[in-house]
Amino acid sequence: MPDGRPQSRAAFDALYERLRQQADATGSPPPTDRPGQLAGITPATVLAAVAEVRLGLTVSLSSPIGTDVTSDDPHPAGHRLTSGPESEASATGLHFATDHFAMNVHGDADSHLDALCHVVFDGTLYGGVPASTVTAEGATALSVDLLHDGIVGRGVLLDIPRLRGVPWLEPGDHVTLEDLRAAECSQGVRVRAGDILLVRVGHRRRREEAGPWDASRSRAGLHPAAMEFLAERRVAVLGGDGNNDTAPSLTEGVDFPVHVLGIHALGLHFMDYLRFEDLVPLCEEADRWSFLCVVAPLRLPAATGSPVNPIAIL
Repeated sequence: MPDGRPQSRAAFDALYERLRQQADATGSPPPTDRPGQLAGITPATVLAAVAEVRLGLTVSLSSPIGTDVTSDDPHPAGHRLTSGPESEASATGLHFATDHFAMNVHGDADSHLDALCHVVFDGTLYGGVPASTVTAEGATALSVDLLHDGIVGRGVLLDIPRLRGVPWLEPGDHVTLEDLRAAECSQGVRVRAGDILLVRVGHRRRREEAGPWDASRSRAGLHPAAMEFLAERRVAVLGGDGNNDTAPSLTEGVDFPVHVLGIHALGLHFMDYLRFEDLVPLCEEADRWSFLCVVAPLRLPAATGSPVNPIAIL
């Protein structure tokens, strides 16, 4: 099947089974405190990642949380001050300004992390965990609280628009397995086991320059076949500046094939709708596309994900 062509359900199922078998050989199945491909992040890989720091510069990989209704964010985060009237701020004595914040974690605009309990496929979660473990009260297995100690590792950014000589990939376009390999060669970097792989499609730059659009219906992302690259390299975490899945889906009967293959088959934690526009010029100037990456989700027991602000340290 040439990349970019519609993928039959039979082809998808064969790819899913192949990746699941690879995950069984390399990942850590539940129940463990670091299930899935996070097993590839060890004290040794963390120490090696620390050695990536050369400049002492830090940069956020998160987009600002939106509070306005837009075409890609119809249910934005809610934020309001809960302190007293404004007149109190000028009064004598001590006063506190306080806030209330609420968020739809898995939207199409804000940066967030997907826990392994986020994807239910054919009645199970990753590792065959029953879907019944996710209830109205929360997830009793594979929740984001498994990451309460954070994720620290070697981050690698593969910039696909840079590879193709365009500012961004247009909605509906897809990143192929060959794109990932070519980006490695072009940027002089190689993805290794235990890495936090970040794939830029230019979604955030397009949104900032051309304005928001309904990303639930049309967006650039990875081709399902590209997930073989991540399995082969034993990547620990996948992050993208879009949803990581292309819309509309290329796969017959599966709307989010990359999420199913990555989270459900391989046991990868995903980070969606990150922002790489501040990181790219630093990487270009230093001619280095790998760095220390620190990811610290909120401690949300039983949650399927978390807002996230990953930090790259160059």
